[in-house]
Amino acid sequence: MSTAPRTLLIVDDEAPLRRVLERMLGRQGLRVVGAGSAETAYELVAAQQPDALLLDIRLPTMSGLALYLAIVHRWPLLEGRIAIMTGDAEAEEVRTWLEHHRCVVIRKPFNLREVSDWLAAVFRLSEERERGGAQA
Repeated sequence: MSTAPRTLLIVDDEAPLRRVLERMLGRQGLRVVGAGSAETAYELVAAQQPDALLLDIRLPTMSGLALYLAIVHRWPLLEGRIAIMTGDAEAEEVRTWLEHHRCVVIRKPFNLREVSDWLAAVFRLSEERERGGAQA
């Protein structure tokens, strides 16, 4: 029995960054879907049901922080499977938000290893939950 590849949704309005991540993570066997706006990302979460999300904070019409809240409100099981990407993790609004929401922060510029390590941890926890739920 073969299992379907895990799906990662990358939300960033910088298309070159999305493409690099899509290419690199795709080589690791992930199915990678990209979105350049919060609206597109929300629609893709509904349609694709990704296993993990990587959200940029700075998006054109809505912040990644607001998008995070909208997503976990509608799909609470995604909480813990979302990382925020930012170049200004020390900004006051970001620090304040992070005090109230447990969320992994991946600081830009980052290396691919950071993203891969975070994904491995998310998927490992997910598999443990699935196995635990299957046991009587």
